Amino acid sequence: MKNTVRNHNIVFLGTSLPRECGIATFTQDLLDELIHLPGFNPPRIIAINNNETYAYDQQVIRQIDQHNYADYIDTADFLNNSDTDLLVIQHEFGIYGGESGEYLLPFVERLNIPYVVVFHTVLTKPSPKQHQIIQCLAERSVQVVTMAESTLTDLSTIYEIPVSKITFIHHGVPQVSTASRSSLKAQYGYPDRKILSTFGFLSPGKGIEYSIEAMRGVVKRHPEALYIVWGKTHPVVKQESGEVYRQKLTDLVEMFDLQDNVQFVDKLLTQEEVIESLVMSDIYVTPYLGKDQAVSGTLAYGVGYGRVIVSTPYRYAQEMLAEGRGLLADFHDSASLEACILRLLNSPALVQTMEDRTLKLGLTMRWNEIAKIYAALFHSHIQSSASADRSVV
Repeated sequence: MKNTVRNHNIVFLGTSLPRECGIATFTQDLLDELIHLPGFNPPRIIAINNNETYAYDQQVIRQIDQHNYADYIDTADFLNNSDTDLLVIQHEFGIYGGESGEYLLPFVERLNIPYVVVFHTVLTKPSPKQHQIIQCLAERSVQVVTMAESTLTDLSTIYEIPVSKITFIHHGVPQVSTASRSSLKAQYGYPDRKILSTFGFLSPGKGIEYSIEAMRGVVKRHPEALYIVWGKTHPVVKQESGEVYRQKLTDLVEMFDLQDNVQFVDKLLTQEEVIESLVMSDIYVTPYLGKDQAVSGTLAYGVGYGRVIVSTPYRYAQEMLAEGRGLLADFHDSASLEACILRLLNSPALVQTMEDRTLKLGLTMRWNEIAKIYAALFHSHIQSSASADRSVV
């Protein structure tokens, strides 16, 4: 009798497009690559919803109301009675219900299929509830994935997760073909400008005000410099406080008379627009205020496309900009940001060297490479689970 090997069925749990969420984009990018790899049926998604209604496509097979406890129990039963070989939980505290997302705990306790958990945030000073959640999710999982090497020790020492259970996989970056930097500058109407940029959802923790203030000194030496802030206000921030932060930033631009040197693009960028904004940039800036931020998707994108980067020294930036891949400025310090920016604008050779170093790492972070690592991980655990089931029988 011929032995046939069937394709594996993977289901992802997390937010899903068109919801405006970085995890939704992350999941979609990974799925888009997995469908091209052998051994998998088209992956499916169980979408976590907030208070909005979304028009999902057919890859979303089920939805969970974030705040409805019963939905988690019902979904665990649904998965247990499905043909799912492996569940992938995209974890971020804020997208699940209960205190710090604790509704995930009865969900995983009820599951009888293997799951991998991808931690998008690893806190160095968790609350007791957050600590409990991470420990429980990790304990019942077959594998834990983190996207920063610096968090490997944290997961082991703070959360007491066995090192053998933790895998480091870089944050993926999409592969998009674009025109050259000079062509894109001309296309967007910025010829002969030195472009600095930041992209992503706008929120007070991004520290954009310090970059704007730094531009006061930058333009005195380089009047051709243009700082572009790409992206709309974070949906949660907009719901809670409207456009207060954006207005604060635009007021700063007017106060410093920087209307010709700072621009805002208030829209949700397409993937192509994100990459084009990076490719045309001479310097990418992440002046974030949270020093413990372990992962930043926007910084990963900047590295992925070999941009020279100026950043504050939050954890992920220190890791990704090591070995001469960028410059670190002090937190809450516009003068420090200004000094870093001027150093780069005054030294094209240094910029070229940094771009070369950064791109060398960035090419390994493209989704077509990262998806292969995930695929191998998924296959391994599905096969291990199947072998364990056979041994029990």
